[in-house]
Amino acid sequence: MPEALAFWTIAPGQGELRSERLPEPGPGEILVETLASGISRGTESLVFQGRVPESQRRVMRAPHQVGEFTFPLKYGYSSVGVVAAGADNWLGRRVFCLHPHQDRYVVPRRAVVSGPAAVPDERAVLAANMETVVNALWDAAPRVGDRVAVVGAGVIGALAAAVAARIPGTAVQLVDINPDKAAIAAALGVSFAVPNVATPGADLVVHASATADGLATALDLAGFEATIVELSWYGDRQVTIALGESFHSRRLRLVSSQVGTVATPQRPRWDRRRRLALAVDLLTDERFDVLLAPPAPFVRLPEIMVELAAQPSEVMCQVISYK
Repeated sequence: MPEALAFWTIAPGQGELRSERLPEPGPGEILVETLASGISRGTESLVFQGRVPESQRRVMRAPHQVGEFTFPLKYGYSSVGVVAAGADNWLGRRVFCLHPHQDRYVVPRRAVVSGPAAVPDERAVLAANMETVVNALWDAAPRVGDRVAVVGAGVIGALAAAVAARIPGTAVQLVDINPDKAAIAAALGVSFAVPNVATPGADLVVHASATADGLATALDLAGFEATIVELSWYGDRQVTIALGESFHSRRLRLVSSQVGTVATPQRPRWDRRRRLALAVDLLTDERFDVLLAPPAPFVRLPEIMVELAAQPSEVMCQVISYK
């Protein structure tokens, strides 16, 4: 039986690498040798700190997670690898899997999707984030010619702005309190503004800053009868927003979006596997490399998670290398 090394959170804010035995792949299963994984900083930091509310533990459970949201816990959902054993017609294929950080693993073949050669290993780790964005834009339903504001220029917000900007006639503005994020917006082909000079009257606002101030900005930028799609996840934090003033007179619509369920408009025809395959295909655009931090070795992951969970950090998507 082959051995594997996996990252475990063993207490709030504390992780370690643990070895484990892997079974031989059975019928319909494959062995994946990991090439790279990515850290979804917002969600994984909250999990690492033990801040998942008990009421949300079932909803937040990731595929192939081991343990509950108490500790020890093996968590993560952005892994790229190569098939090393199992179904003969899959041997040697490069695949993406929603799997925790681990150097090799055995999963059902249907748990992985293969990606185009044009998407390198490091960029492919953005697939889980892109899947969240695809689902959010299905919920948001941007239309040709819309003025779209995206508040929060982290990985999710930046991807949402870039994808929305591909719709003909849309004018997309990425909004963030950090003026240095203007360079990221420029690389992705969208405009940028800090909140106090952002363009008001948006037809659609996507909020992804995970802060109360950011949500207030999103409400301020929304035009009459506009929709604000809330993509942030706050864990166990309480968020106060002003729903007085002009919220009702402008007939604003505040909508939540969460990737655990396929968005309502697409649900009759799409499943999660098809949605994930689309997310991988969308990553052929090399401009998304601007969202990637330089790869760090897997052996450093315990200390890296401590660093990423601390505030503030300018790291976008931290890539972990297993090569």
